[in-house]
Amino acid sequence: MSETTHNALPAALAALSLPGTSVRLSDLRAQIEWQAASREIRIALPLACESLHELLRDAAGETASMFGIDDATITVATVIPAFGVQRNLKPLPRINNVIAVASGKGGVGKSTTAANLALAFAAEGARVGVLDADIYGPSMPRMLGLVGQQPHSADGKRMTPPQAYDLAVMSMGFLVDETAPMVWRGPMVTSALNQLLHQTDWPELDLLVVDMPPGTGDIQLTLSQTVPVAGAVIVTTPQDIALTDARKGLEMFRKVAVNVLGIIENMSLYTCTHCGTPVSLFGAGGGERLAADAGTQLLGELPLAIEIREGVDAGKPTVAVDAHSELARQYRQIAISTGLALAQTRKDYSATFGQIVVEDS
Repeated sequence: MSETTHNALPAALAALSLPGTSVRLSDLRAQIEWQAASREIRIALPLACESLHELLRDAAGETASMFGIDDATITVATVIPAFGVQRNLKPLPRINNVIAVASGKGGVGKSTTAANLALAFAAEGARVGVLDADIYGPSMPRMLGLVGQQPHSADGKRMTPPQAYDLAVMSMGFLVDETAPMVWRGPMVTSALNQLLHQTDWPELDLLVVDMPPGTGDIQLTLSQTVPVAGAVIVTTPQDIALTDARKGLEMFRKVAVNVLGIIENMSLYTCTHCGTPVSLFGAGGGERLAADAGTQLLGELPLAIEIREGVDAGKPTVAVDAHSELARQYRQIAISTGLALAQTRKDYSATFGQIVVEDS
């Protein structure tokens, strides 16, 4: 192999686009290693997208063949770093990134979306935890099939979170009766949130998905001012009232210097089970308009489907129990889009590209 070819191969690999997107590996700062002696190509991606790995291996193999290398062993791995966040905030131990899933109002399917999105991140290869930050109305124990469970504490100080579908989960719902109302003032709520965050013995996580309560109140401010949040995802329905409130939630995160990764439009279409006709019950195109007006992106659209509702009601979310369905595929695509947005909006620009390693034979 010539010296030119030896050095040019990693650069050519860095110029490849992630399959199905126009985003180059160099834009993602992917780590690329070419070891000539063992004929190995190693690519580490900073987002969870295992469903795209095979396509990327094929593309890398074709690129290597252009340089006369037809026998390379190609591996693609998921290595999600801690992305840049607000300054002067101490990261949570063992948690690389916190992603807040929020809405401006209730009833838009935010918690259902958060549960399935977390499962989609995990299905695509990330280590994921879920924090149910809705102190007044915790729903994750039921949605993830954990009703009646309690966190274990070995020392009486820190709690080990229950596990569901490979997710580490913490919620006020584990600590109080499901039917008991939380009649608390703001300071008590924020104190409870801080305890759930800091007294939970979280495992090593790439992503902690935080299911926020609706609105722009104490919980939102406490989270954004005390914990480094890598990005926020706003869930809305297409109707104008929901969009107006969603815009308020979006602007709230921007005021406290949290990246808004994008919009998820929930309940976009309902398909009649009798005639198969799709109907826009709550209007059409609202999420796309909001994203355009707010200068962010539409991460994806989800239908109004009875299977989604039945799944979380039974503690068997769609992505976990019907992994090969079209609905699960849509959630996983949204997870990939969210990961791409996070990887591309990193604030630490100390390096232009990811690490490229070339080892001589």
